[in-house]
Amino acid sequence: MKISKKTIANKENTLIFLTDKNYDFSKIGLSGQEISYINKSIENKSKLIEINQYDRFVYISIIEGKGEKYQKIEKSRVAGSKIQAKINPNKIEKVEIDCSEGYSENALALAEGLALKNYKFVKYFEDIKEKTPSLKEISIISKDIIENDIIELQNIIEGVYLSRDLANEPFSGLNSVDLAREIIQAGKKSGFSVETLDKKQIQALKMGGILAVNKGSATPPTFNIMEWKPKNAKNKKPIVFVGKGLVFDAGGLSIKPTAGSMDLMKMDMHGAASVIGAMYSIAKTKLPINVITLVPSTDNLVDANSYAPGDVIKMHSGLTVEVLNTDAEGRLILADALSYAKKYKPELVIDAATLTGAAAHAIGDDGIVAMGKTDKKYFDKIKESGKNVYERIVEFPMWEEYGEMIKSDIADMKNIGGKVAGAITAGKFLERYTDYNWIHLDIAGPAILDSNKDYRTKGASGTAVRLLFNFIKEFSN
Repeated sequence: MKISKKTIANKENTLIFLTDKNYDFSKIGLSGQEISYINKSIENKSKLIEINQYDRFVYISIIEGKGEKYQKIEKSRVAGSKIQAKINPNKIEKVEIDCSEGYSENALALAEGLALKNYKFVKYFEDIKEKTPSLKEISIISKDIIENDIIELQNIIEGVYLSRDLANEPFSGLNSVDLAREIIQAGKKSGFSVETLDKKQIQALKMGGILAVNKGSATPPTFNIMEWKPKNAKNKKPIVFVGKGLVFDAGGLSIKPTAGSMDLMKMDMHGAASVIGAMYSIAKTKLPINVITLVPSTDNLVDANSYAPGDVIKMHSGLTVEVLNTDAEGRLILADALSYAKKYKPELVIDAATLTGAAAHAIGDDGIVAMGKTDKKYFDKIKESGKNVYERIVEFPMWEEYGEMIKSDIADMKNIGGKVAGAITAGKFLERYTDYNWIHLDIAGPAILDSNKDYRTKGASGTAVRLLFNFIKEFSN
């Protein structure tokens, strides 16, 4: 997908025009009959109006005046996704987006929604060309939009596409070693550095959580360290991202049921995919913030050597864990990474993971469950970024009473709590491995979708890429 800026419209290309209901449509060269049709459609409260001029299409997107600014921007993203659904069947390859004065942000948002909806994972189809969406180029016509706005949007879209590609890739094409290779390639394309630790190095670091989960695997684990360290970095201490890189989760000996559960577990590494996509966009845009990203990666399969319920494992931090459910493995590999993050003396650590079904059950797929221990200013910033990109944050409590639920009779803690508050007890488990400002994002609800939801695509949605990018962008201001 190519996104560019233009100063003059090409009358041969499909046009998308954003404005309010009071605009004088004669200014954009429409016929009297077309203007009459538009005005009648507006009277009927249509927000998206299509005109077939035979040699091209014209789409009019009417911007509503109600709601807060971030809500109106989101409506333009959604409008872009709806237009994409009309463009693709007509095999349109190029579109131009124009707007009346004052709506340049809406034009960018519409382009964003259009581009995000235009994604499709087509790698394994026989006829890839036929399955690939037709749209290849989006041009934006606006004197108020600068070139850097276009470059930033292009980089964000590429980061989301990368995230979706990684999470949609089946386990047969992406094990922990493959993921490390993909991270190296992403670093080469965008500019961040990569160091990958192999199994011997992980053993030397005594990362017992990663090693335990990996015991049933034929593929060794990897621990991937990415860094974007620009010369003009505004922060003395790094921001650290941590992503759960579980490339396939069968549940281990606490095996999952197949239908509606295990069949989607190639995407259990969406947390890793999200932070990788964010790092790609951040580095390619050259945001002036030092960011380090950690991705522990393995699968969680069933084997005679698999770790078992009742086992006690010793973590990188030195704490011991009684394993009561081998399907609560994500917190084990994340805990080792969170413990390792201490070496960087970070200003803030943010982890992202498809960690618990409890988070999805609590708020569905319309938001991200968050919790942690941090200065209020950091939570305020992540919540504001959540509004900016419409990946809204719901903060859960971390009361000390929840910690009682993961106490073990034979070890420092157990890896699951009781029947209630599952998302929070998972967060309380992770909290034990942090001694810094920390935010935990449980993206289990919005990350993996069973159908398209506007510009959030079926399968891997790319959740948290835009959120983390926006957070770092705003952090630099």
